Amino acid sequence: MTPTPDEKHPHIQHYADGTASVMRKVVVYTELRFYKRSDVLYQLTQVFCQRYLPRYGDRTVDQMVQAARSTKQNIAEGSTDGQTSTETELKLLGIARGSNQELLEDYQDYLKRKGMTEWFGKNDRFDRLHRFCQEHTRWDDYRPLTERMNDEELANMAICLCHQVDKAMTKYIERKDREFTTEGGIRERMTAARLNQRETQRQTIERQAAEIAALRKEIARLRALLAERG
Repeated sequence: MTPTPDEKHPHIQHYADGTASVMRKVVVYTELRFYKRSDVLYQLTQVFCQRYLPRYGDRTVDQMVQAARSTKQNIAEGSTDGQTSTETELKLLGIARGSNQELLEDYQDYLKRKGMTEWFGKNDRFDRLHRFCQEHTRWDDYRPLTERMNDEELANMAICLCHQVDKAMTKYIERKDREFTTEGGIRERMTAARLNQRETQRQTIERQAAEIAALRKEIARLRALLAERG
C-alpha cells in the first residue's frame, strides 16, 4: 500500500486508512535525466577503454570503469535510500558527483596525454555534440555513433556528458538540501508524523462528537414531537 501526500502537509505521506507515514515520496531514479546520462557514460566508458586503452598493465582502465559505475550506482542507491534518510541520500549523491568528476578528469588527461583537443566554446563540433547530448539520454541513441567515432570524439562526448551530469546533480543536491532544511531527517519526520496522526485523531473525535450531539438533538426533537401527538 503506497502512501499519498497530505494536502495540508505535502511532506507527510498517508496510507489509505489515514495512518501517517514517515516515508518520503519515492523517487524513480531511472526517470532522472542525469541518471540516464550516467548510464550512457558507463556504457561509453567501457567501449572507450576496451578500444583505446591497454587491456593489461594500466590501472586507468579499472579506475575509469569504476568511476563511471560508482556515479551510476550511487545515484541509484542514494535515491532509493532517500525514502527514509535524506542524510544518506545526500552523502551518496555527493559520492556520485565526486566519481563523475574523477571520470571527467581521466578523459581530460587522456586528451592532454595524446595531444588532442578538448572541444568547448565557439566550436561547431562542440555545439553539435552538446546539442545531441542534451536531447538524448538513452544508450541506444549513442551506440551507433560510438561505432564510427575516434578516440578524440568519444572522449569529448564523455566530457560533455560528465559536465551535464554534474550540472544537473548540483541543482538536484541543492534542492534535496533545501528539503532537508525544511523537513528535517527521519527523526523530525517521525515526530511530524506522530503529531499529524494525533491531530487527525483529534479531528476525527471532534467530528464524531459533533455528529453524536447532532443526533442527540434530533432524537430529542423527535421525542418532543411524539409527546405532542400522544
